[in-house]
Amino acid sequence: MPPIREKLHDWAESADESLTRLRARLGLLHPLQLVPYRSYGTTGRLYVKGRLLTDKGIGEPDPDDSRWHNLLNMYRRFDSNEIAGAQLSIRPADGSYHPILTDEEGYFTLNLAPQLLPTPVDFLWYPVEVALLQAPAPFPTPAGLRANAMVLIPPVDAEYGIISDLDDTVIQTSATDLLRMARTVLLRNARSRLPFAGVAEFYRQLQLGRNGRRNNPFFYVSSSPWNLYDLLDDFLALNDIPPGPLLLRDAALKRQSAAASSHHAHKLQEIDNLLLTYPLLPFVLIGDSGQEDANIYREVVRRHPGRILAIYIRDVNRPDRAALVEQVREELRGDKVELLLVKDTLQAAEHAAATGLIFHQAIPAVAEEKVKDEVED
Repeated sequence: MPPIREKLHDWAESADESLTRLRARLGLLHPLQLVPYRSYGTTGRLYVKGRLLTDKGIGEPDPDDSRWHNLLNMYRRFDSNEIAGAQLSIRPADGSYHPILTDEEGYFTLNLAPQLLPTPVDFLWYPVEVALLQAPAPFPTPAGLRANAMVLIPPVDAEYGIISDLDDTVIQTSATDLLRMARTVLLRNARSRLPFAGVAEFYRQLQLGRNGRRNNPFFYVSSSPWNLYDLLDDFLALNDIPPGPLLLRDAALKRQSAAASSHHAHKLQEIDNLLLTYPLLPFVLIGDSGQEDANIYREVVRRHPGRILAIYIRDVNRPDRAALVEQVREELRGDKVELLLVKDTLQAAEHAAATGLIFHQAIPAVAEEKVKDEVED
């Protein structure tokens, strides 16, 4: 980390600690909030991750929320008060006890090797209890604060996994237009943001696959910061898009080296981790032409030969980017991996049906939802 960035981080950390002590003396501390993140694992390893923050009172999203209300909530997300040095316990279903301290940004992470798995929720998700034991200051938090971290474990009969970007792939963000993107990110909530037409039905069909068991796992890899976790998780649920681990990026100054903080490096590292965790599971990759997804996915194919079934890149209507995607598509022909630059969700679904990823009978449902979404847009 450059010295100036490290100094800024140290100054901000010292200021946070001083402000917390002052608020404690004045009795102005907020209650605490445990935020476990959806994560993933195997029958032999569970990866648990989350964060301890002060509760800023961000309520459930409502379509009638004003732009000012949404902007205020966005400010609250990025003005998060992280709780460092809190004592937590993590208890998997085998009854074992794992004490852990939150780090300087309030995060907690732990890799577990459980002797027993809990009963899954919705076939794929395994709860792991996280509880607050002791906070570093007298926060007005009810005794016994706890929450379940949900860990995805793909079943042995899953046909393939799906790794998807979010911005301009699932959610209409306009990342290539800074003004429009700012309006969307700052002034809309999980209910007022819009999915791309037909994407929810297409993703549900990919989850269903051809075995009809709806157990193909989804993983969402994005360069959005962890501060937006609640908004993105709510968005998926409200739009009936299959849930999955959200693999986001830390916005903290001290954590971001020049390499690790880049969009390319972050996404590539997270995808590498997934393919190494599930060495027998092939994957479908979905992204957009607005940033570097095609180049990242080309590198994934080269690093993990024979693992990628198909790549779908949504065209964001930038000719210069489309030309680059076409170049990558031609290069991947030699790797026997088909990359499609698609104008809409229906085109991707038709290809998925033709290649045996989803049922042909799913196409009318995707087309119907696409029309419905376009009317509502």
